[in-house]
Amino acid sequence: MPAWVEQGIAEYSKRLPRELKLVWREIPLARRGRDVAAEGERILRNIPAGERVVALDVQGKRVSTEQLAGHLSAWQMSGANYSILIGGPDGLSPSCLARADFCWSLSDLTLPHPLVRVLLAEQLYRAWTITVNHPYHRA
Repeated sequence: MPAWVEQGIAEYSKRLPRELKLVWREIPLARRGRDVAAEGERILRNIPAGERVVALDVQGKRVSTEQLAGHLSAWQMSGANYSILIGGPDGLSPSCLARADFCWSLSDLTLPHPLVRVLLAEQLYRAWTITVNHPYHRA
């Protein structure tokens, strides 16, 4: 990933409390237009047993930042760990989408993979600030 991606992720990750630690696992991408099913199987093999799954998908549910804060609060209260799946250029495989407990759309726009990482980290941080009444978010 480009340096700006690593810097962005690091910035928002360090702002989160230790109980909301972000851990990134990179899976080798399938070749464009091929092997999406194999890529999906690699992703699924890397989800620890018992984890809940959130899949990022353009067809997923769109949520406001305030709604995301509600989801984040519920996720924290559940006591479970969550894996948030980001697909490659061809998206997530049907098997990954089927495994998801929740499908979330960040935008109707097609976003580049590196930008999604930074956007995801920022939105999780922003949602957390709402749950603790931190002034970062201004509605």
